[in-house]
Amino acid sequence: MVSNRSRRLFPVLLMWGLAAIVAFLILFPLWWIFISSITPAGELFAKPLKYWPAHPTLDSYRFLIENVGLLAKIRDTLIIVGLSILIGMIVSVMAAFSFSRFRSKGLSLAVAFLLASMLIPDVVTARPLYDFLRYVHLYDTYAGLIVLYISGILPFSILILQNYLNDIPVSIEESASIDGCGFLQSMYYVTLPLLRPALATVCIVNFITCLNNFFTPLFYSNGISVLSTAITQLPLRDNMYAVPWDLVSAMGWIIILPIIVFVAFFQRQIMEGIMAGGVKG
Repeated sequence: MVSNRSRRLFPVLLMWGLAAIVAFLILFPLWWIFISSITPAGELFAKPLKYWPAHPTLDSYRFLIENVGLLAKIRDTLIIVGLSILIGMIVSVMAAFSFSRFRSKGLSLAVAFLLASMLIPDVVTARPLYDFLRYVHLYDTYAGLIVLYISGILPFSILILQNYLNDIPVSIEESASIDGCGFLQSMYYVTLPLLRPALATVCIVNFITCLNNFFTPLFYSNGISVLSTAITQLPLRDNMYAVPWDLVSAMGWIIILPIIVFVAFFQRQIMEGIMAGGVKG
């Protein structure tokens, strides 16, 4: 007969076994991208396969900096993503506060339309937005891309912040107003400190979303290039079929690394904020 100790040990071993399999499936491709980025181009397809290059090199990263304009792409990415997150957070907080604290049929309809916009694929609105941006002279500009990035992150941000605000009692703000705080003072000194977990979550998720945004900068810009689209501008080797996999891997690792660092350091805040703001109060 199976002992009680074995019965208790089996679920633990099964859990760790499944965790190890999932971790391998997720981490091994990341590891392969990294070693491919530091492997000389002539050794990428050498046989037998090597899980660490015989002659590791940073030539791929040096080539991206000197010939592909990597630093300029990083600058453009920081400008667009940084301003999009900052402006988007300000607008999201004000909109979420209005939707949470004021009730009317018009506001409820606005929330419904806002959430419904999350279901519309980007490709459906691509052509009319393209024509509109060219008409107002915002095509291939920082301002135009920032507006599009903000419109993409607003629905999720407002949804999380509004649901989080619904759990904050209005009596706290009423007490602050009795003590002499105005509307803006009450929001700044009372509401915003209570929103810190949700704000941290929204900022982190929006950073990842903006950094991974491929369609928007590819379709609505020509001269401005961010990291997510830079992989399409890498020079080919000797002919049109020779893909520079070492450069592709290096660029991919540069895009992936900030996301890995953010998720590793802020995974607790991400889960807590989404669970707290994702439950309707």
